Amino acid sequence: MTLPVDPARYAAFLAVMAVMAVTPGPANLFAIATGMERGRGAALVGVAGMNAATLCWFAAAALGLGALIAAFPAAFRLLTVLGALYVAWLGIKALIAAARGVAGPGHAAGRRPGRSAFRDGFAVQIANPKALLFFTAVLPPFIDVARPAAPQLALFACGTIAMDVASMSAYGVGGAALSARMSEPRFARGFSAFVGVLLLAAAVLILTRR
Repeated sequence: MTLPVDPARYAAFLAVMAVMAVTPGPANLFAIATGMERGRGAALVGVAGMNAATLCWFAAAALGLGALIAAFPAAFRLLTVLGALYVAWLGIKALIAAARGVAGPGHAAGRRPGRSAFRDGFAVQIANPKALLFFTAVLPPFIDVARPAAPQLALFACGTIAMDVASMSAYGVGGAALSARMSEPRFARGFSAFVGVLLLAAAVLILTRR
């Protein structure tokens, strides 16, 4: 019986993926900020949103992502810029909240943090240049052209998402550990400022990483 992926090749892929998953980048910074500002539940919903975007990237890879990027590089660059601007907007809102001495946008009355966290997480990852780099430069060398592509991509997707979920969740839960102090006005104000800086840093990473 022929396996979908060569075990040695898959092990090498998992090793590379583990390093990429734990390396701080836009997704992990977003997980920290979401956990700190909205709590553990919203952080985990945000992780789900980011990994939903990852599944979209895998689907695109199956349809020939590399060829699409080569044919329409400006469109993918525009997607990255729009995603970065959205994350920057979230960061600016947090900084404004800090300047006004009120709770950050994630704590506003009537807000649905779970729903917005999923949407925000999806937006961060769909525009994450780290994802583009992964699917155009890191993943292709591990694909065995002598074997069917679909089963290989399915296994690579499982490994990628498993590691991303573990890493992003750890970052998000770590940030959420600080959210219990949000009832203290002085802490809440400084906290919103810190969240704003984190999100702006994530936006800068999205714009500057190739």
